[in-house]
Amino acid sequence: MYAVIESGGKQHRVKEGEVLKLEKIEAAAGDTISFDKVLMVGAGADIQLGAPYLAGSTVNAEIVSHGRHDKIRIVKFRRRKHYKRETGHRQWFTEVRITGISAG
Repeated sequence: MYAVIESGGKQHRVKEGEVLKLEKIEAAAGDTISFDKVLMVGAGADIQLGAPYLAGSTVNAEIVSHGRHDKIRIVKFRRRKHYKRETGHRQWFTEVRITGISAG
């Protein structure tokens, strides 16, 4: 069984037992959270689609850890103009383990 959920403005296809990195969620490691923005639930050829979300469907997950991705370097450069700007960015993430999928 798998589901498509929305979290942090992005859509993710998840199945039970999977570990994935999402946008930062304000909760402590070890907490249990529930995603109610479920777009689709499928089991083989049998699927249920929401318009836009499935009513009564939830995906439960456990927060494993928090962290930051690798640094992304941003460089602005104009040749022959003595102009160069370098900055960097590290995005926060929350690592979650999917513990259960319930179709409504």
